[in-house]
Amino acid sequence: MLNSDVRDPALTHRLLLSMLALMLAWPIGHVAGVNPAALVEPANLRVVSSFIAGFWPLAHDSFFLGLLGDAVLQTLAIATVGTLLALLIAIPLAIGSTAALSVTAIGPSPSGLWRPALRQALRALTLLLRGVPELVWALLFVRVFGLGPSAAVLALALTYGGMLAKVFGEILDSADRRPAKAILAAGGSRLDALMYGLLPVAAAELLSYTVYRWECALRAAVVMGLVGAGGLGQLMDQSMKAFNGGEIASILTAFLLLVLFADALSDVLRRWMANTRTDGRRRALNGWALGLIAALACLASWRHIGLDLGALFGDRAGSDIARFLREFLPPAHDTTLLAKIGSGAVETLATSLVGTVLAALIGIALALPAAGRIGAVAKALTRFVLNLLRAVPELVWATITVLAAGLGPFAGALALALHTGGVLGRLYAEALENAPPAAEAALRASGAPRALAFLYGALPEVAPQWLAYTLYRWEINIRMAAVMGFVGAGGLGQLLYYELSLFRLDNACSVIVAMLALALVVDQASAILRRRMG
Repeated sequence: MLNSDVRDPALTHRLLLSMLALMLAWPIGHVAGVNPAALVEPANLRVVSSFIAGFWPLAHDSFFLGLLGDAVLQTLAIATVGTLLALLIAIPLAIGSTAALSVTAIGPSPSGLWRPALRQALRALTLLLRGVPELVWALLFVRVFGLGPSAAVLALALTYGGMLAKVFGEILDSADRRPAKAILAAGGSRLDALMYGLLPVAAAELLSYTVYRWECALRAAVVMGLVGAGGLGQLMDQSMKAFNGGEIASILTAFLLLVLFADALSDVLRRWMANTRTDGRRRALNGWALGLIAALACLASWRHIGLDLGALFGDRAGSDIARFLREFLPPAHDTTLLAKIGSGAVETLATSLVGTVLAALIGIALALPAAGRIGAVAKALTRFVLNLLRAVPELVWATITVLAAGLGPFAGALALALHTGGVLGRLYAEALENAPPAAEAALRASGAPRALAFLYGALPEVAPQWLAYTLYRWEINIRMAAVMGFVGAGGLGQLLYYELSLFRLDNACSVIVAMLALALVVDQASAILRRRMG
């Protein structure tokens, strides 16, 4: 039996952290406008119940289904072409900014200061691209190029180009460099060492992350449609403004099926990559086949949305861009605007924190049944709930939570919590399933109750991974919290939408700079915390 006199050596440390968290919870919750009572107010309940009741029956007339089918294809095309252009941006950025592909990393080279300086400059550009949310880029491109899918494609290309470049660089930095050095030792050139030594080692991981980003681009394409950038989002925005619940339900159903299709396709591609990793000939043949299929898909998608880069950046468009930049730069800096930006930044930070904490609680509650700890039926049902939560983008959740909680940052925090809860619940459950069972089994064998065996056996095994996932999602949520205001959820997004609506582009530029600075601060804070955990 367990000795009940043995005390937890980390008890004092945990109590101090818990007290600090409780002390910070009230002011953060106050800034985020946390008000659970608003969710049960009769007026809000009537609005939400009336809105949801309008979901049935689903719209199914032939005219609307034709529009819905075209919007689905357009969303697929936007995600595919946007990811393709993002790759064209990311590959040279990753090659130029990663230390692993520098000649000094794999062999001797002439000394020079320009190479490290170039890497730092490219990393700064990467940070700029990924630091501005794709929805903000889309809103700016809509102002320049007008309504339509072109704005969404360009927005995805920039933000996802920065994201892909960063992760590609990290993958290459962590890859095994010994094959590249062996090629050099055998008399090969540095180009041979780079192309045939380093890149093949990381190819599977690079391809896997690209597929994941395409999956994310589908959700992003829907969100950007809410600001007039085409696809399912634009159709949903029109239906929401008309309060047509049946059309909204049909659009959400189509989007859920689209996301499930993307998830299934992504899983098939990952399994295919794992199965062919050890068979060189088969990997090469399948690689060519996959490349051909991807090329055909990109070509079909490009033709479907009718993207004409020449027209977008021709003489007329060039004059429009120049005029836009003259009005956009330099950023405004009057005292009144800076005070509003400071208040919006604090509100956005509080929204992201509350949303992430609530999401972690949802994730923990759903992770246990999703990991199969309560039975097969509970596991299947919980997995479906997690898929549903994460399939609906944050901004779409926000349009619903605004009805339930009213305008303000609390609605944004709830939207973040619902979507991120689905993401974290799945990640937490997978970590539990993969955790070594020995410690928990030993405690159970010694007579410990199931709850104590989990707390002191399984939880310590997965806690660092859970915390790392949570901090990573916080980095993402700070960007999403910054655009929640587009649907009335407060923060910097609401201020940006207001300034753009009044065509005060220099003020909008200042708000975007604040968004970028806030994202950078949170990124650095999260990175420091992850390093200390490691």
